[in-house]
Amino acid sequence: MNSLLLVILCFIAYIIAYNTYGRFLAKKIFNLDKNRSTPAHTLRDNQDYVPAHKIVLFGHHFTSIAGLGPIVGPAIGVIWGWVPAVLWVVFGSILMGAFHDFGSLVLSIRSKGCSIGDIAGDLINPRVRSLFMGIIFLALWIIIAIFALIIALLFDMYPETVLSIWCQVPIAIWLGWMIYRKGYKPAGPAIAAIFLLYATIVIGSYNPIKMPAIGALTPVMVWMIFLFIVNSFISSVLPVHVLLQPRDFINALQLFIALILIVFGVIVGHPRIIAPAVVLHPVGAPPIWPFLFVIIACGAISGFHSIVSSGTSSKQLNSETDAQIVGYGSMLMESALAILVIIAVTAGIGMKYVSTEGTILTGYSAYAEHYSSWSAAAGLSSKINAFIVGAANLFDTYGIPHKIGLTIIGVFIVAFAATTLDTATRLQRYIISEFARVHNITFLRNRYTATSLAVLSAAALAFYDGTGKGALKIWPLFGTVNQLLAAMALLVLTIYFIRNKKPVAIALLPFIFMIIMTGWAMVVNIRDYFGQGNWLLFVIGLIVFVLEIWMIIESVIVLVKPVRTIEVK
Repeated sequence: MNSLLLVILCFIAYIIAYNTYGRFLAKKIFNLDKNRSTPAHTLRDNQDYVPAHKIVLFGHHFTSIAGLGPIVGPAIGVIWGWVPAVLWVVFGSILMGAFHDFGSLVLSIRSKGCSIGDIAGDLINPRVRSLFMGIIFLALWIIIAIFALIIALLFDMYPETVLSIWCQVPIAIWLGWMIYRKGYKPAGPAIAAIFLLYATIVIGSYNPIKMPAIGALTPVMVWMIFLFIVNSFISSVLPVHVLLQPRDFINALQLFIALILIVFGVIVGHPRIIAPAVVLHPVGAPPIWPFLFVIIACGAISGFHSIVSSGTSSKQLNSETDAQIVGYGSMLMESALAILVIIAVTAGIGMKYVSTEGTILTGYSAYAEHYSSWSAAAGLSSKINAFIVGAANLFDTYGIPHKIGLTIIGVFIVAFAATTLDTATRLQRYIISEFARVHNITFLRNRYTATSLAVLSAAALAFYDGTGKGALKIWPLFGTVNQLLAAMALLVLTIYFIRNKKPVAIALLPFIFMIIMTGWAMVVNIRDYFGQGNWLLFVIGLIVFVLEIWMIIESVIVLVKPVRTIEVK
């Protein structure tokens, strides 16, 4: 199939969905009212609760939910064929993911900016609140430790990106100062910031920065320490409009530019998709059912998004009516990114691929070299490399130097990972503070103490084995834990709809689908961990699965009892 035709069809589907189903949810289901005050105004503290322009908030929300998810998931999910990957990404995002993100955002702004876990306590009972918060803490704990490692590895793999990524910090602070202190509209300063960023990309392309080892610390470990201090602790305790908002806005603009460049490459080169349409049994791969729906999360539906929607974004929403573009629109944009990743790794990669032996391959042989088996395509560097090579090949079609093209994509990937690390730490701080409020643990409600616990616990997970890669021990669980969070958020929305006499099928059907797929995958994984004698993953996976069943039982019980609910006008 021609890649350009696929892009056109998918993008048309997103536009139609936003203006039909998205608008229906906004007006008929959630009854968004521009005159109703949001927590950003009623609880404004100029620290976490700060109203933001909808385009700036769109940038923050989009870059926070995206991260590396819509890149690595689709880049490996295509091993089952490009057709299943595309269908899940498009229809999963329109009918499930975008509703999940949008609904979590609306519930939070109607609940004083509380997290989806805290809201579960109001809708169901305090036990479920504690269970939900525990699962959220586990997911964020893994994310913070893993993304610090991923960024450090990317700095080591692509030293050309280092200069631009660190220059983003002062550029973002300047942008925030121009918008919030000087009162400029976002457009002018943002354009200047993007020019500065791309200037650092060109300079960095020819001036790579390699971190040396320091004593017993490898370069990757040194980078991780820097990231835990700057991107985790300092970024999380700063007011949200000083660094988080403007940096995410810059990254969103950077993404739009990267998307335009990739789309332009598809238009000029319009390469044919050389990957098989469907491969039901790839060598060494788990079964497509249910693992396609766990491995491709971001881009279709991801539980992490509900934490972002009800964490940072709900505290910055200027008007209720902005929720459609921020919640529903951002998810569709992420899905569009996932489609372009699929194009890059199934069509762009076939334009030119250098094998491990140095042979230049094209067409199907290039794809087959990279996706010869599950083990060949499963590593982080393998997944990211497939996208970078494919995207750079598309850039080559209209004259962008290959070296600069590689740096553009490299900076794009690292910047998104850095945004996820920043946001995840702030979200973990919120979860710790909410837990402390509920259980009256005064000292943990302080943002410095809560952030310290968030960062130090993640650092302990990362460095407990002395390599910085400790989180990799439990990383295999993240996919199912993340999708379990999505199912639990949909469960909360289902109960919300039942209690407030909304059309329950909108939330219930996605919940049923996700709980079946996630539970199925969890059972298969637990069985495999037991068979392998991997007792760490077996015990943690079993605990998470029991918590899942427990929460469902609690939710069923609560439907036949009167409970305190969130009132909806």
